[in-house]
Amino acid sequence: MYSAEYLHDFTYGLFRKIGCPEQDAATLADVLLAAEKRGISSHGMIRIKDYYQMWEKGRINIQPSIRVLRETPGTAVVDGDGAFGMAAAKRSMQIAIDKALQVGTGWVTTQNSSHFGIAGYYSMMALEQDMIGIAMTNANPLVAPTYSKSRMLGTNPIAVAIPAGDHPPYVADFATTPIARGKLKIKGQQGERIAEGFVQDAEGHPSTDPDIIKQGGSILPLGGDHLHGSHKGYCLNSMVDIFSAVFSGANFGPFVPPQVPYLEAPDKQTGKGLGHFFGAMRIDAFQEKETFKQRMDQWIETFRQSESAEGQPPVLIPGDPERAMETQTAREGIELIDAVKKDLREVAGSLGLSFDME
Repeated sequence: MYSAEYLHDFTYGLFRKIGCPEQDAATLADVLLAAEKRGISSHGMIRIKDYYQMWEKGRINIQPSIRVLRETPGTAVVDGDGAFGMAAAKRSMQIAIDKALQVGTGWVTTQNSSHFGIAGYYSMMALEQDMIGIAMTNANPLVAPTYSKSRMLGTNPIAVAIPAGDHPPYVADFATTPIARGKLKIKGQQGERIAEGFVQDAEGHPSTDPDIIKQGGSILPLGGDHLHGSHKGYCLNSMVDIFSAVFSGANFGPFVPPQVPYLEAPDKQTGKGLGHFFGAMRIDAFQEKETFKQRMDQWIETFRQSESAEGQPPVLIPGDPERAMETQTAREGIELIDAVKKDLREVAGSLGLSFDME
């Protein structure tokens, strides 16, 4: 087991070593460790090798000039200048929060960015100001629309964070697919198969191979197939793509540049980089803050009292599993699979750094 402090310091040092400014390196470390602490290892330390190789290939600008292209009192469009997505996203979400402080709500779209880690990190930034936070992003195309065998969309997550009173906040953070690419990578590294309904092969046939996307296969939308509502997952997925990319001026759908080093960029571009969308809403712009928090407590208590089906665990509120993992990792440390430790040692060695293999 690793302490969060050790992994944070290692990550910060690695990104400083390749030339990232102090603030950006700290942000990258914060976001990656937030994922590990919350049990979302698919977006944690496993991503470092991909990020490093993306930088090696010149696909990441480590000295970006992130700037506002267009704005009103309540909105902005941000150019991430090819930065690591965490740097562009944190700056963009802070702009949304600052605008909400002034006029009640703030809405920001971001273009020319890259993979930004867990969406929940940015939505939860709003909680510090007793605001509701929203974050979403498009991603490199690995997902086939319902009925298609073509990779047209990303896993395109949505995160919403809502403060409560006596209870912990409501935090929903989920991909609009039944599985994230990072979780497929973990399954592949562990030599495990997956159940049907998550991926398909290059011809559109069901597959249980977690590495099938490296062979031209694709991830399915949330729902898996039309019978189980994949058309609804496709709708959610495409909405994220439109808000994040069409709205911001980023590349949409199949034109998003890949966020993994083994895929080449498409010949055609419809914008700049990939895109994000952020929102912050000041509660007292809608009703008294304490009244809202009391009503959120009532909502949470109502759903906690829902009777579980026989043999099933208690009904959860979005955010419960991640909070439980934060408590566990704080007590026991963070476990990394052998393949990830090997990758981290390899990357560290190439930079003249070291990584403790335990």
